[in-house]
Order: sequence, then structure tokens, then C-alpha cells
Amino acid sequence: MIVQDTTTLQSTDATMSGMPADSVGLVTPQKAHFDTPLPLACGRTLPSYDLVYETYGELNDDRSNAVLICHALSGHHHAAGYHHKDDRKPGWWDAHIGPGKSIDTNRFFVVSLNNLGGCHGSTGPCSIDPETGREWGPDFPMMTVTDWVHSQAKLADLLGIERFAAVVGGSLGGMQVMQWSLAYPERIANAVVIAATPKLSAQNIAFNEVARQAIRSDPEFHGGRYHEHGALPRRGLKLARMVGHITYLSEDAMGYKFGRDLREDNFHFGYDVEFQVESYLRYQGDTFSTSFDANTYLLMTKVLDYFDPAAVHGGDLATALEPACCPFLVISFSSDWRFPPSRSEELVDALMQAGKSVSYARIESPHGHDAFLLPEPRYQAVFSAFMERVARDLCLEASH
Repeated sequence: MIVQDTTTLQSTDATMSGMPADSVGLVTPQKAHFDTPLPLACGRTLPSYDLVYETYGELNDDRSNAVLICHALSGHHHAAGYHHKDDRKPGWWDAHIGPGKSIDTNRFFVVSLNNLGGCHGSTGPCSIDPETGREWGPDFPMMTVTDWVHSQAKLADLLGIERFAAVVGGSLGGMQVMQWSLAYPERIANAVVIAATPKLSAQNIAFNEVARQAIRSDPEFHGGRYHEHGALPRRGLKLARMVGHITYLSEDAMGYKFGRDLREDNFHFGYDVEFQVESYLRYQGDTFSTSFDANTYLLMTKVLDYFDPAAVHGGDLATALEPACCPFLVISFSSDWRFPPSRSEELVDALMQAGKSVSYARIESPHGHDAFLLPEPRYQAVFSAFMERVARDLCLEASH
């Protein structure tokens, strides 16, 4: 194993940089290289790989206060803080990570990484295949949540973390939390599963397939070798993001934000943008199509489709959850129709049937699936209370 830059550089005082007092401040992503082959669920082996990650807070002397953040489909390692003083936006989960926040960096050492197959520095389709000397592209191995968890455990080994005080994630990140409790039950003390599901519904798989077909049918896709052709399948990726973004919002949220408002006073009776919601979706698609890799998007949606820990147990989720031995916090949101509360409750029921410790909160929110990213007051209260208990347990363990 070759290690590069194993400590994230972090500002000690955010206010000195003109940032909010509850920010973790300026952070610098770091990279770890692993030259031990990683066997994958698809039957292939990744000969070596890099993982890009950030850390916030300080690891205590007995290395017991670490919290792992697992990202969703389009997420990455930059979960909190700022990379530059002139950054307009902080990390994607900054609302919940920092001094005094739900994941309090005065108490916890937080680890956030970009998963394998990603396009933000970790080994993925845009990386060079060491065996061919050319970009992996469409030849990059298919990933699963299990593969990600195994690679995350390797990063934990590198950082000297034998057991996480908590593993936390929303959406696809929540699936990783579930898998952590099954693959490494002795290495996870608490699990926080937010706006997630133990398996995708047929409807969700269908949405993912529409997104994939939008990308793969783009003339600039070139069978996934678009970089070799000096091209990018921007139109396909834009459409995929537009479809996906609709599913992340609720009808109420879209109605409140846009209604049927027009960009101008009258109809133009054509196909150009006329409604504000059309303009918003096109903007989201355009922005995403220039910042995310198409092959990565294809791969991430398949990871979502494949996850189903109960499948090898004849669909019996309670039996699949038998290895788990940590307390769970499960959170759902009332207007989330992508992963509705009923799917979270399916997980809660199975955990209870398996005799596990589980707390559950259904949060009333108009924001749809994206609510897990936002600072909803009741959501923050539930999340903070659970993490406060985690912190107290660490103090009790230290005193013994």
C-alpha cells in the first residue's frame, strides 16, 4: 500500500477567513493510493486504486470518535467547509457537519470520501487503466455498494480507525450504511440511514434506465469513448439530470418555487423556454453536464439498481439484517416520493423483527427527496439528539 497525503489540511478558525463560525473552515482534499488488488462483486479485480477524501475535526487518542460520511449518486468527498476563500458554496452537507452542528466537529473526526467509480479524483472511468495505458472509460469495472464498503474499510485501516462511532448517509449513502452494518458489524458502533431504501422499486429502476438511455443514445457518447473523440455527451447527460432532478423534488416544492409562472408575460406558442420551471430544469441540466462524467453517472445508477441485501435470503430482509449489531437511526421525509417513508418503514420493521435497536422519525417536509440535504428544524433536532447520544457513549467508554 502506498499512501499519499493522509491528513486533510483544515483551517483552525473559520471566522479568520470570513466564514461562518460554525464552518469547519478551509479544507484541502487528500488522496490515498492502494496497490493491493480489490476483488469486486462483478468477478473482476481492480489492481490498484486511489481514494480522494477529506477529514474534519480531530481524531482522539484512542481513535474512537470517527464518523464516516457516505455520499449519494452525484455526491463526492467535499461534504463540508470551503476549498477557497472565494468559494460561493460550501460542501454538499455543510448544513449538518461543523462545530455545534448535528455532526459536531468539536467532538467527532469526520471522514468523507469520493467512492470508486466517481469523477472527483478517486479511481473511476476517467482514470488510466494501468494495464492498457488508456482511459478506463466504459471498460471500468461495474461497482456495487459492497465493493464501495470494502474500499472504505481499507481507507479506515489506513487512517488507523478500527471502529467508526457512526456511519452516516442519505439516499445511496444510506444503502452504504446498511451494507456497513452487514459486512463489518464489529466496525460500526451506530448507523444513520436517511431517505434511503433497502432496494429500489421497479419505478426507480425505470427512471434510472431512462436516464441511462438518454446518455447512451447521445451521438457524442461514442460507446463511452467520448474523450478519445474529443467529445462529451452533454445533451444526454443534461436530459438524465433533468429527469433525475424532477424525482428529487416534490410536487408541492415545485409548485411553491415555480407554480405556472412564465418567464415573460405571454405565451410564445413555441418550444423555447416559457415556464420558469423549464428554465430551472435546463439550467440544472446544463450545469451538471459540464461538471459530471457520463460513464460515472451510468455506473452510479447501476449501483443503485443492484443493491438488495435481502435477495440472497429469498427476499427476507429481517434475515439479511441478522449480522447487524449496532443501534440504527432511520429518517424519512413525508414528501419524498423517490424513496417514500413506506420504504424506510420496511427497513425499520425488518430491524425490529430481527431484534435490533432502531429509532425512526418521519419528518414532515415539503422538499421531497432533497430534504435530506437541507437544514429542516425537526430533522436537525432528531439527528442532533441521536449524535449527542453517540458522543455521550464515547465519553462513558473513555471514562471506563
